[in-house]
Amino acid sequence: MKSENTPFRGGPLDGRVLPVLVGPTGHPPKWYEVPVPAHDGHPATVYAYRREPAGYTRRLGLQRGWVYEYAPGGRERRELRWPWTKPSPKPADAPADGPTPGPTAPSE
Repeated sequence: MKSENTPFRGGPLDGRVLPVLVGPTGHPPKWYEVPVPAHDGHPATVYAYRREPAGYTRRLGLQRGWVYEYAPGGRERRELRWPWTKPSPKPADAPADGPTPGPTAPSE
């Protein structure tokens, strides 16, 4: 497996450079999580870092590599939205779908 030395910014790993395994495309993972075991029976703490571009060259605008930025809110979870899935259920107080009641024309 190939690894790349990647710097970390912010959080407990600020200023450190760690070797991170890269995938088949040559990029490190989008998120890097550091589990820290707790003492005295407390739950473990997980520090999350998001991959960001390290910078760009002046002349051609090429990317200079990657850096991990600390995400204090943790890893953001997202839901896959496929075109064929049903929409999420509406709250109970939302009006039902259908024609809205309104004035009707008198029948002759």
